[in-house]
Amino acid sequence: AEARSAGASIGLVPTMGALHEGHGSLIRAACAENDYVVVSNFVNPTQFGPNEDLDAYPRDLAGDCRLAREIGAQAVFAPAVEEMYPSGTSATWVEVEGRLTSILCARSRPGHFRGVTTVVAKLFNIVGPCRAYFGQKDGQQAQVAARMVRDLFMPVEIRIMPIVREADGLALSSRNAYLNPEERTAALILSTALKGAEELMANGERNRGRIISFIVEEIEKEPLGSLDYAEIYSFPDLEELPETIEGSIFIAVALKFGRARLIDNLVVNL
Repeated sequence: AEARSAGASIGLVPTMGALHEGHGSLIRAACAENDYVVVSNFVNPTQFGPNEDLDAYPRDLAGDCRLAREIGAQAVFAPAVEEMYPSGTSATWVEVEGRLTSILCARSRPGHFRGVTTVVAKLFNIVGPCRAYFGQKDGQQAQVAARMVRDLFMPVEIRIMPIVREADGLALSSRNAYLNPEERTAALILSTALKGAEELMANGERNRGRIISFIVEEIEKEPLGSLDYAEIYSFPDLEELPETIEGSIFIAVALKFGRARLIDNLVVNL
């Protein structure tokens, strides 16, 4: 509030902690574009299903604060669950309805996006940011947040930043910590399959079904992975596409490796 009253611009990086270089890239972007940067650190229970990894989700608040401080954030907001949900849950929900929250991750994680938009709305009300920073790795989540802001006329600019990857191509994720060495190697199939699909399109392939079949066949070569989905939509609105695709497209995949459910995506302009 003091920063705002002084005319400073406020940037918010919403996270669930266990920060890595992907989060670091968001914090750097926020620091470059704002006068005052807040990193929220909250493992939000309402976006986890009953059989998901809420209790096991990695937590390292001390390390997270150290990284945020080193990069240049002015504050880390790390509330307790009781602060964000005083009655134990929420009597009021913020929910984006329609196909944007019925495809991809929404199918295997019912209620997930309602939890996301509710807690993000709470964070926006608490922090009052001018800009909020999301990673393209969680591409569907970023578009859901953008739709909420647009529909409710929230005075927040949603900034979606590029995926950060390991040198071998694996998208950075806090859930990568669940992978054993064999699963870590196997998980490269996500980026490998996406890169192969990109090369296929660069060589002229435009048939949506054939591109999806290629991705599925590539992924199924890896026995440790269990495919959740491989789908193609328009970008950024994630609408259905005709069989012959063109324009800006969003290719998304999700796989399970033991305890870890990993997602990745690619945006291609045809």
